[in-house]
Amino acid sequence: MSNQTAQGTKRQVPDFSAYPDLVVMILGMQVRASRGIKTLLGLGPQIDKAGSERPEGLLHYENNIIFKLYPLHIGMRWYWRDFESLDKWSRSEPHLAWFKKFMKDTGGTMFWHETFFMRGGMEAIYQNLERPLGFAAFLPMGAPRGVMATRIKSKAA
Repeated sequence: MSNQTAQGTKRQVPDFSAYPDLVVMILGMQVRASRGIKTLLGLGPQIDKAGSERPEGLLHYENNIIFKLYPLHIGMRWYWRDFESLDKWSRSEPHLAWFKKFMKDTGGTMFWHETFFMRGGMEAIYQNLERPLGFAAFLPMGAPRGVMATRIKSKAA
């Protein structure tokens, strides 16, 4: 059976079987004040460098995704082999330094991330959110609790 459609486009689908514990993390940062541009421009090269160093378990990364031009809102998508790899990297340098600095001063930005687990479950956090986006646009919001704040397992998991 051909994978060509009637219009002649080539359709393909991924085979996830080699990565049963795949984790996809989508992150975004939006400028909230003029100094936020400096924060974004300062972090961009550092994040690119961290991805290019291919930490253990990072399968692929895509940076500089533009969500909105005004106010400037950019993001990235990182694919991890499993949650353990992601968690280990997030608790090491350079991520740990970025996180500590950001928790003290968001540098004129709003930050968020949403995490999706192949085996079921989702996790999200929003820092300085002015208007709802992602899960926050339709789910009730509350204070973070526990290690992963909002990790919710699906009933199927």
